[in-house]
Amino acid sequence: MADEEEKLENQTDADAEVLEEPVGPEIFVIDAMDADETEKLREFVTELHYADFADLLERLSPDDRTRLIHATRDIFDPEVLSELDDTVRENVLEALGTRHAADAISELDSDDALMVFEELDEDRQKELLEHVSDEDRTFIEEGLSYPEDSAGRLMQREVVTVPSHWNVGQCIDFIRRKADSGEDELPSIFYDIFVIDARRHPVGAVSLSALLRSRRQIPVAEVMEEEMHEIAVETDQEDVAFLFRQRDLVSAPVIDTDGRLVGAITIDDVVDVIHEEHEEDIMRMGGVIEDDLYHASISTARARFSWLVVNLLTAVLASMVIGLFDATIEQVVALAVLMPIVASMGGNAGTQTLTVTVRALATKELTGANAYRVISKEVIVGCFNGVAFAVLAGVVAWLWFQSSTLGVVIAAAMIINMVVAGLAGTTIPIMLDRAGADPAIASSVFLTTVTDVVGFFAFLGLAALVLI
Repeated sequence: MADEEEKLENQTDADAEVLEEPVGPEIFVIDAMDADETEKLREFVTELHYADFADLLERLSPDDRTRLIHATRDIFDPEVLSELDDTVRENVLEALGTRHAADAISELDSDDALMVFEELDEDRQKELLEHVSDEDRTFIEEGLSYPEDSAGRLMQREVVTVPSHWNVGQCIDFIRRKADSGEDELPSIFYDIFVIDARRHPVGAVSLSALLRSRRQIPVAEVMEEEMHEIAVETDQEDVAFLFRQRDLVSAPVIDTDGRLVGAITIDDVVDVIHEEHEEDIMRMGGVIEDDLYHASISTARARFSWLVVNLLTAVLASMVIGLFDATIEQVVALAVLMPIVASMGGNAGTQTLTVTVRALATKELTGANAYRVISKEVIVGCFNGVAFAVLAGVVAWLWFQSSTLGVVIAAAMIINMVVAGLAGTTIPIMLDRAGADPAIASSVFLTTVTDVVGFFAFLGLAALVLI
């Protein structure tokens, strides 16, 4: 009886542990929707940060996502739109409906609103523009007129500007007055106020910290920084990110072709750019044009097909090299066993060099001035590693097949391919960059082709000369 009571107590404790196990937010939301517990669902969503709500929407299926939007449409936080993946955002906007979607976009800062708009197709843009205010429509249409991935697309139009003849007190009172009025003229987050002349040309910038440390009667011209890093509207966003990193900026003014202040870029936007550019480079080095995690299977397969065709052609080229030495392989079967080692080691070594080179080009650490030094270094590194792995591979081949000559052949081929891998891993992305192509896209295919062809040709060619 005591044993049964102890068993029952242990079982009760186990059940309690199961009940206390945390439930994922997506499971909770799906269960609440299935049970038609709308109030419970709305209360849960209201307490979520907009970034967490965006993550939740991305984890749901399209149907569950639509159900959730319909249930919470009137309490939907517009900031969620700026955090969503492009494909998911389209689904959310469709679920919101044109009127609610336009209202949500109107509540966003101008840079976030433009970011949402620029990812939509032209028909959808026109449909939503008809339902936003005239002022928002002007901002958005002007932003869309700037080149893609430029400072004009990245900047926020809401900036705080003051004339140079004001004093510190007038600036502070002006900011407070605008904030109290409830108008949307002030940006939600800003770090500097810009001092402008009569033609709206920026003549200086005052950080909020400098403003608050100064006495009210001091002229703003005495506390402003005249040296500013002005950014032209057509500047590429990668160059903007580089400038912010090099100069440790938190914000910078954006000027048009006439030198007039039209907006500002802040560090939070630059962080997004850095993440976006790095993600893009990683995707392209893997042969993927864009993040297709949320795309349909057919469209994902179609997008990847063209790149796989290129890989097939390069693989055929490597196979043709092997075909040149089919007679040699028939006589020495060990060659078929060992030749993937040479190609694989060359490919891996070249990929290491390629990764460092592409990153250096992206961060502008590799330029024409130091290109020769970088190439020389990688060739030397390839030589050192080639000798080291040549000894290892040669000894393994010798002991495995009881042939010292075969060990010497694979050792020599290993050195040749590792040196070529170091040379190709640096020169290929440099040449593509100078030709105006993105080195992150095609470098890996060219590199793999070179290391495979050279590796197979060197190994089988030396074997044909020495062993046959």
